[in-house]
Amino acid sequence: MPLNKEEFLKAYRSMRTIRDFEDKISAEFMKGNIPGFLHLYSGQEASGVGISELLSDEDYVISTHRGHGHCIAKGADVGGMMKEIMGKQGGICDGKGGSMHIADFDKGMLGANAIVGGGPPLIVGAALSAKTLGNGRVGVAFGGDGSSNQGTTFEAMNLAVVLKLPAIFFFENNGYGEGTHASYAVGAKSIAKRAEAFGMPSFEVDGTDLFAVIEVCEKALKHCRDGKGPVTIEASVPRFKGHFEGDPQAYRGEKEIERLMAEEDCLVIARVAAKKKKLATDAELDQIDAEVAELMNQVTEAALAAPVPELSELYDNVYSSEY
Repeated sequence: MPLNKEEFLKAYRSMRTIRDFEDKISAEFMKGNIPGFLHLYSGQEASGVGISELLSDEDYVISTHRGHGHCIAKGADVGGMMKEIMGKQGGICDGKGGSMHIADFDKGMLGANAIVGGGPPLIVGAALSAKTLGNGRVGVAFGGDGSSNQGTTFEAMNLAVVLKLPAIFFFENNGYGEGTHASYAVGAKSIAKRAEAFGMPSFEVDGTDLFAVIEVCEKALKHCRDGKGPVTIEASVPRFKGHFEGDPQAYRGEKEIERLMAEEDCLVIARVAAKKKKLATDAELDQIDAEVAELMNQVTEAALAAPVPELSELYDNVYSSEY
């Protein structure tokens, strides 16, 4: 079903929140206020938001090292996320997960994963639990073009077909596995079509088009919820930032990033489409932009002021003590 006004404005707010969150942590990283590495999601917002808008808190997702966008799209608290990434008390994982292991189980976000191709086997486990319990839940494993080549991914896809699990393998193809172009590293011309060899249907979609992503994801989710097994989606998306913050990006073409930002910005594309469909006005969207910008300022100030975890907490929540 097409988006109504309320649904579009909610999706746009989520996309804007991701973009502004990434811009804010990029700036704080350059100031030395964030430890470790950052892998930003800027440019790919319509992809993660498009499917997440169709999921409930009970549905599962698992992300990659580039996980902030998926976490926000799934509904995680950005204040807790900001503290987490800064390694502060009150972080969504108590300041211990950081950027590449951020998670929110209450929202069905099973975590970012620093291992390329590490997510699909885990989402197969989540999907198996959903099928066994008959609770109607679906598991979505996000990955990039790089993870599409991993043996862990292939094994997970095969097992999902064999067991007929409600799993979606969602590949956000941004053209680069770190610094290696997909045209060199991916043997098949289509990641989606390659997945069909495992015995599942697949879809290809323009990941900059929120409306197209939602249309495809509705079909994929219906397939899973109807008990027909797994699906693969390949979304073509741009990556506005480097593989990591500080990446010199010598592998990029001349003015490639400028072109992508001018021609393939999903936020701009969504605004134009929404106005044509009479789902929003410039004033309404500008208001959302202003509200999100203010929210980002607030959560950043709160995170900067928050204390670091106490040394006595070092071993808390490291191992389960329930069993």
